[in-house]
Amino acid sequence: MGTLTVKSCERTSQVASKNQLQTVLKENYGINKNVTQSLSLEDCEKLLVLLSNYPSAEKLVESFVEKNNELSQNNRFYGQRRSQAEKRLEQLQAEHQQTQKSIAELEQANKELQNRKGTLSVEQQQLESQIDQLSTKNQSLSSKIQTLTTKNDELIEANDQLKRDNRELKNIVDQIRLRLARDTKMLLQYEDSELRKAMIRLFRWTLG
Repeated sequence: MGTLTVKSCERTSQVASKNQLQTVLKENYGINKNVTQSLSLEDCEKLLVLLSNYPSAEKLVESFVEKNNELSQNNRFYGQRRSQAEKRLEQLQAEHQQTQKSIAELEQANKELQNRKGTLSVEQQQLESQIDQLSTKNQSLSSKIQTLTTKNDELIEANDQLKRDNRELKNIVDQIRLRLARDTKMLLQYEDSELRKAMIRLFRWTLG
């Protein structure tokens, strides 16, 4: 790091502006302009004289500059970390809001499902009641069908028996007609006219 003599500093101060002095402090001693910005022109001149005449002051400034650089690096590092943390926080907040929204939607969906479950339960009970009623009616109908089937079988049997009875009755009637016709024919051989007339009427009646 370069040094200036008192005379050179005095000579420089006669022609230099504050900005020029700040540039010298920056280039020769590493003091940033943002550090010397609050100093006046006179302060900058005195600082140059001090640093050029007192090596211990220069070393102190070097130490301050080094520490300042270290702090600047730390500030940049922690600034980046803070920025990352803020971005992560925003991301987490957004995710949290989305999660809360999803939870609310799930709770609403669950509520609707519970309501639907209750409705289905009532409908199921109604259907079970209807099934029980239909089952009872079905049993009653089955009993009636069984009764009707039994009666139908009885009617069929009775009808068959009636047919048999009719056939037997017809045979008996046919036999009676045949016997009556034969007997009437024999009676008609007699001379009594009144008897003959009565027999004829009876014969015609039996013939229908």
